[in-house]
Amino acid sequence: MKIEDFKKKNEEQIFVIDGGEQPPLLKYKKLEEIPWIRHCFTTREGGASKGIFAELNLSFTRGDEEAAVRENYRRVAKRMGTEVSHFVCSDQTHTTNVRVVTQEDAGAGVVRERGYTDVDGLITNEPGLVLSTFYADCVPLYFVDTEHHAIGLSHSGWRGTVGRMGAATIRAMQKHYGTDTKHLICAIGPSICQDCYEVSEDVAEAFAKEFPDNEKEILKSKGSGKYLLDLWRANEIVFMEAGVPKEQIVTTNLCTCCNPKLLFSHRASHGKRGNLGAFLMIKEQG
Repeated sequence: MKIEDFKKKNEEQIFVIDGGEQPPLLKYKKLEEIPWIRHCFTTREGGASKGIFAELNLSFTRGDEEAAVRENYRRVAKRMGTEVSHFVCSDQTHTTNVRVVTQEDAGAGVVRERGYTDVDGLITNEPGLVLSTFYADCVPLYFVDTEHHAIGLSHSGWRGTVGRMGAATIRAMQKHYGTDTKHLICAIGPSICQDCYEVSEDVAEAFAKEFPDNEKEILKSKGSGKYLLDLWRANEIVFMEAGVPKEQIVTTNLCTCCNPKLLFSHRASHGKRGNLGAFLMIKEQG
């Protein structure tokens, strides 16, 4: 599926398709209503990479040409009205670690080495910094505190979800910015759907233990020790149990694995792929 086909299919209007220039960007309609932020989720289209990385790969570590990846970041930065030197990248290792991002981190992971490791979540209240996390089936989580003008962006695979990464990010925002969940808008980004996400019995048992009241919602048995896991619903539950009102949670309808021509998917490609990016920033004044 190409971006034009997705436009026709996306009848629920969860996303705004910003395709006027290259690369096209996916944006949540609800987040677009917040005037002081910019955000997006990338697709495979509109980049400089070739082969299995075609076209908009945002990973420096999967074997793509460095020059192509840097050009891809430049294109995304231009579309967001910023510079590559303002990006701050996660160091994703499936933790629930959250970093408070400041101007000292500007450019980390793109124009210079990160000064940190093992960070799957980023939060800030400083304008101009672009929180940046990366995906190819795992779940992007967006957080916007409309009262204190603070934001968060976190990577949540199955380990992050069973570890309640969404709640860990909210706690960090509460600690550092005084965030009240009644003023928090959250979005669950494009990632693998339940029908595509088969897991083993040990993973299913971990979710059954962590979500005992919702086991039937998030797990479907396939027999022979295999289960289908609903990461979208599990993360909704994490948000709601952390205190976020249901009507302030927006959940994707777009599966990475179902749409491998539009989005990178680790499962669909058997690991031969690039990375998509989720980006979130507070606009600079002036």
